[in-house]
Amino acid sequence: MTSATRTAADQAPADPAATDEALATQPIGYWSGLAHAKVTRHLRDALARIDVTQPEYWVLNRVHGGPAAPTRAEAVVQLTPLADGPDEIARVVDRLVHRGWLCADAGQRLYLTGAGEAARTRVRAVVTELRAVVHEGIADEDYVAALRVLRTMIANVERADGA
Repeated sequence: MTSATRTAADQAPADPAATDEALATQPIGYWSGLAHAKVTRHLRDALARIDVTQPEYWVLNRVHGGPAAPTRAEAVVQLTPLADGPDEIARVVDRLVHRGWLCADAGQRLYLTGAGEAARTRVRAVVTELRAVVHEGIADEDYVAALRVLRTMIANVERADGA
């Protein structure tokens, strides 16, 4: 195997057919971007078949999963980094309230309705099935190792950028 430290000159052009031996020289941006696009499209297509969007799923999970019911503003702040734009999560909250899946109290804290919890449970089952497809043939240890590598790369870039 090659050294853990490589130079910029060692970077090969993106090659979907690269051999295992050549993978160490492949650009992470290409592979992480391709994985993101393929997995996200697969998930969003499956959710569309049950009339739910991925951002709706995020909101349902956030409202369900926190230690306390989030306010509308808290949900928007927490989920906007995942969204396609700065206004998307606020619109999703409004859509879920209109759909009868969320309600808000006088303090603007969000709660799942019975219909909202049923939808969240149904979507969770679909997402769990999709996760099994994506993870097929991948040991938990390998998955954890891949995420550790990505987390380290993110930290390296943040450090280099002074973030």
